[in-house]
Amino acid sequence: MNRRKFVKSSTLATAGLTILPTGLMFAKSKGIVKLAYIGVGLRGRVHIHEGLRRDDVEIVAICDTQESSLKICRDQFVKAGKKLPKEYTGGLDAYKKLLERKDIDGVVISTPWAFHRDQAVDAMRAGKYVACEVLAGLTVQDHWDIVNVSEETGMPYMTLENVCYRRDVMAVLNMVRQGLFGELVHLEGGYQHDLRDVLFNDGKHFYGHGVEFGPEKSIGEAQWRTQYNIDMDGDLYPTHGLGPIMQYANINKGNRLTNMVSFSSKARGLGDYVEKQSPGHQNAKINYKNGDIVTTQINCANGETMLITHDTHLPRPYSIGFRVQGTNGLWMDVAQSIHIEGKSKPHKWDPVKEWTEKYDHPLWKRYADVAKGAGHGGMDWFVFNAFVQAIKQKRQTPIDVYDSVTMSVLLPLSAKSIAEGNTSQDIPDFTRGKWKERKNDFALDDSGF
Repeated sequence: MNRRKFVKSSTLATAGLTILPTGLMFAKSKGIVKLAYIGVGLRGRVHIHEGLRRDDVEIVAICDTQESSLKICRDQFVKAGKKLPKEYTGGLDAYKKLLERKDIDGVVISTPWAFHRDQAVDAMRAGKYVACEVLAGLTVQDHWDIVNVSEETGMPYMTLENVCYRRDVMAVLNMVRQGLFGELVHLEGGYQHDLRDVLFNDGKHFYGHGVEFGPEKSIGEAQWRTQYNIDMDGDLYPTHGLGPIMQYANINKGNRLTNMVSFSSKARGLGDYVEKQSPGHQNAKINYKNGDIVTTQINCANGETMLITHDTHLPRPYSIGFRVQGTNGLWMDVAQSIHIEGKSKPHKWDPVKEWTEKYDHPLWKRYADVAKGAGHGGMDWFVFNAFVQAIKQKRQTPIDVYDSVTMSVLLPLSAKSIAEGNTSQDIPDFTRGKWKERKNDFALDDSGF
């Protein structure tokens, strides 16, 4: 489970550049990676799309319980002129037959959250690399189970957190590593995205402005995700914000998250949305447990603080809400602004684009054209490519099992903190002390895909 040795030559080149190794990126990258997909709903088909774009990937098997999803997936293969994969269906355990195949190198899991832990554990025990959509699990024990099995089997587990590869996010990572912000003091991020018309779907369109949910009355995520907002009160999606800022603060690599406390606002947004769409509808009267705004404050071993926000039930434009602040300045993505002491005018913001273009990360400079056409502005290509390259090179994934579970475990911990009256919760050290010696090589050497 050891990562590639950290690049010893850490001297930075001219402004705007990060040192990458001089060896060939694909020196060990020969052959075809054979992948299987468990779950080919909307998100799963995005990953199918990425696989079909590549000549070094063969998708040999897919699994889903819904014929409607399998049919759309077949159409993808036909349109791409690729051989149809073997299908596994018929029940929730159908994926287990898929895992018996010896010709599968890696498995991509894009099922509802409740199935992630079991499917990932079974896949690793079957000797497969695992790439799993968020979340890793629903309980703290789920997260420990994934770590334990990954260590026991030696099989990597990677959360497919694509925001870690967003272009401006990686440019800021470049700036952090070059010391532009000085010593980091405080970081923020979150999932701030109006999901009301996803959580309630009318069964006709993905964004249907409907008021129904559940497996019998809706399609897509509304079949299962809305129920979590009825049953749980916590940060249901912490990884978009936490995953990237963990890299800035070297979490699990010389630093760690120590403890956290969460707060939840009243829950009014979902009921209000239903009432506006369909006055008098019974779903407007549901007691939605999950607060409209959930905030989590985190302490780090090296003294930094973090603030993570979950905000998906109220009208708002999309934003992760990043803030990276240090002794020399700060970046805020909501304001699209940046300030660097000694380089910006005193008490004035600079347009962020000037800085992110200057410090564009070398991986984006090199592969931006290849990533065109991929989902989420190209970052889906980078996160998928990272998984494929790890398999081809028989090495650890750049977002490893420790990073994956650390960014995901805020769900159960935040729910426990809120349920216990906003009590502080210790964050598990999934590395078991190895964080003190581990080095951050994410997007720094060729394992940084």
